[in-house]
Amino acid sequence: MIQPRIFPYLVLLGGVLIAATSSIFVRFAQDLNTPSLVITVWRLLFAMFILTPFAWQKRHRELRSLKRNDLGWGAGAGLFLAFHLATWIASLEFTSVASSAALVTTNPLWVALAVWLFFGEKLSSQTIIGLFVAFTGSLLITFSDAGVLVIDPTASQTVQFTWQNLLTPAGKADTALFGDALALFGAIAVAAYFLVGRNLRKRISNTSYVWLVYSVAALVMLIVTMLTDHSLFGYSYKAYFWMLMLAVGPQLLGHTAFNWALAHLSTTFVTLAILGEPIGSAILAYFLLGETFAPLQLFGFTLLLSGIGLGVLGEQRTP
Repeated sequence: MIQPRIFPYLVLLGGVLIAATSSIFVRFAQDLNTPSLVITVWRLLFAMFILTPFAWQKRHRELRSLKRNDLGWGAGAGLFLAFHLATWIASLEFTSVASSAALVTTNPLWVALAVWLFFGEKLSSQTIIGLFVAFTGSLLITFSDAGVLVIDPTASQTVQFTWQNLLTPAGKADTALFGDALALFGAIAVAAYFLVGRNLRKRISNTSYVWLVYSVAALVMLIVTMLTDHSLFGYSYKAYFWMLMLAVGPQLLGHTAFNWALAHLSTTFVTLAILGEPIGSAILAYFLLGETFAPLQLFGFTLLLSGIGLGVLGEQRTP
């Protein structure tokens, strides 16, 4: 029988392992010629369809009583979540799983920087050092990617920075630098998602909040899909399976495990444990996708995760 004191740690470990599969499932769907935009839409739609019966059964009174102001905050959070998923999933077409996963986890530092710039909250010296160390690690990953990953050696070394790049199937990219930039945009977007949503999350339950935000994000991506003439249908059954796994695994089970662990473990410990996600993604990519690492890239990963850890610890210790 599992001891009660150990069980929260096992749940958190399970959440990290499940979240680490997200990049792999995306790659599997992309390899089946599924556009990144379509993967983003179905991930959100599947999650919304699964949540809707549960949310309205348990929280129908709360959802019906939401004020216009609450709906506005929810719409803003959903918009940023949609942008986060769209840019991060697209980044996996252009760069390695390890680099994408590592760069997108810089969001705690963007949150710390935002609360300093916009809310006047002071940063501890530990957080400032963490920002510098993580930024250095990001630069090393970027410089390493410039010569490590070449998806198509025969292609041109330039890429058109247009929305069309985000909507094409995998295998069309010719540089990892653009993918690194997309992953960073995804990190900034999810930081904005946390900052916008924290105001609303204090007033409504987690179930109502998640359903509202996922629904808005799904609607936003559906509109983008219609504007770009992309079809949601006509792909292989395996592609839909991997997109369903994205919704059930990382989107629902992974985040649910993190939220549950927060009630039993310290926020600092949970946040630091989540930093294991890019490490798990990199290991899975090594064995399942055959992606290798350059020494400079590995050193960049180490600095990046160390910087995020310092920043999170510093932020938690700031009054």
